[in-house]
Amino acid sequence: MNVQARNPLGAEPEDAWMIDDHGVPEDGPLDARPFRILIVDDEADVHSVTRLALRNVNYKGRSLELLSAYSAEEAFGILKSAPDVALVLLDVVMESDDAGLRLVERIRGELDNQMTRIVLRTGQPGHAPEQRVIIDYDINDYKAKTELTTQKLFTTVIASLRAYESLVTIECSRVGLSKILEGAGNLYQIHSLREFASGVLKQVSAILDVGADGVLCVLNGSTVSDMLAPTVIAATGDYAALSDASLLPPDHQLAPTIATAFREKRSQYGHPVDVMFIHTDHGHEFAIAITPPWPLAQVQQDLLEVFCHRIGAAFDNLFLFGQLRKAQEATVVALADLAEFRDEDTGGHVQRVQTLTDRIANRLHARGVYHDEMAPPFLEMVGMASILHDVGKVATPDHILLKPGAHTPEERAIMQMHAQVGETILARAAAMAGDTSYLTFGAQIAGGHHEHFDGNGYPRALKGTAIPLSARIVAVVDVFDALLHRRPYKEPWPLEETIKYIRERRGKQFDPEVVDALLGIVAEEPGAWGPSSEA
Repeated sequence: MNVQARNPLGAEPEDAWMIDDHGVPEDGPLDARPFRILIVDDEADVHSVTRLALRNVNYKGRSLELLSAYSAEEAFGILKSAPDVALVLLDVVMESDDAGLRLVERIRGELDNQMTRIVLRTGQPGHAPEQRVIIDYDINDYKAKTELTTQKLFTTVIASLRAYESLVTIECSRVGLSKILEGAGNLYQIHSLREFASGVLKQVSAILDVGADGVLCVLNGSTVSDMLAPTVIAATGDYAALSDASLLPPDHQLAPTIATAFREKRSQYGHPVDVMFIHTDHGHEFAIAITPPWPLAQVQQDLLEVFCHRIGAAFDNLFLFGQLRKAQEATVVALADLAEFRDEDTGGHVQRVQTLTDRIANRLHARGVYHDEMAPPFLEMVGMASILHDVGKVATPDHILLKPGAHTPEERAIMQMHAQVGETILARAAAMAGDTSYLTFGAQIAGGHHEHFDGNGYPRALKGTAIPLSARIVAVVDVFDALLHRRPYKEPWPLEETIKYIRERRGKQFDPEVVDALLGIVAEEPGAWGPSSEA
């Protein structure tokens, strides 16, 4: 028989059935800290006798830490600073006839402590009739001091600790499940694999409520014998340096347990290294290795398995999102290539526009400019969307688009139609896509990158911030790059003349903030612009 609580009397008590716990794990306790018991009584002898009776008691491998308070007010102060007290042995009559009962109300009410078990002990039962007290107050037992022998005290304490431990387990499960639901939901909002992995590690630490170091790895091969080393996606704590490595070193201390998890396709719980194995519905496999400070209890293992099941679905969602994003990007590139296909002199133009648009957007964001327009989707998509700025040129006749000289007024009017044509095409496609996409910003850019900040542009003569920010950025970038490179109607300009042209039109044709951001970037890398930089 596995008796986890030890009787200080050394004999098998008649109430032994109450303290025998089958199914208690043999691999050590979750927490080696002793159970805290607070003795509250105004008689010093009661404290001495209680300490003597409980001096060698332990329960499930954990000893008892006995605290003493000689008044209800002193006890309240201890409980306020130490909410993890498991049991209060409380006298009823102390500084007043009902001091103990008032303390019960303050513990449950003011401290909102529903976990600590409370056993009333009184030498004057008449002051607090048992039936009324049990009904009216949230206590767990009521004993007269005369009946509380050493053996009865032992049984009462063990029963109370078991009840406390059960409540703690239930609360840990509730909190853990709440964190799982909240954390897994947040992971569905992440669109970067490394951000996803970092989020997973944070959630694991939150579920365990301890500081656990961890590393998240993805299986590269289909079998262990042919398998490449697992790819490190994210790491924390003592393993943070692994974030800079693409593969987990085969001689790393975590490698054997991770390899076992992948080989056996199941989680490995064996302190000091625990590895959770996740197999997703789409066939992806990855593992989370953690090194908590003590062995995980079964309830914690169960919570982590629930979490792993949830994040498996989130990982698949991330993968599918990535595939969809790649398909969108491929479509955008194809549209841009179609627009530029007939104009050989614009080769590389859209790629340069994309790069510089991204840099200007990030520069504005870092400076806190146009904060309300700098939502994450904007920063993520505006660069790629910028390559669609001239997609409307598919409707421009070759003899006008490729004309080596200046356009006539009639030709210029036809040429200018490309802005509205591009906007119409992309806006229609964006509406079909639904949510904000590359096409959304592409439509804004196509229709607005020839508008002027002072209202003298086309096609709508929009002014100032009425022009979408995406279009105001590309308006500067498009002209800057076009001046620096050869076109059918002109030779490339020197960088100094190009900068002078842009600066002169600051606040007129171009947004001043965007111009300042561009000039700052160019000043940092003066040799990176123009045809000579591409040699």
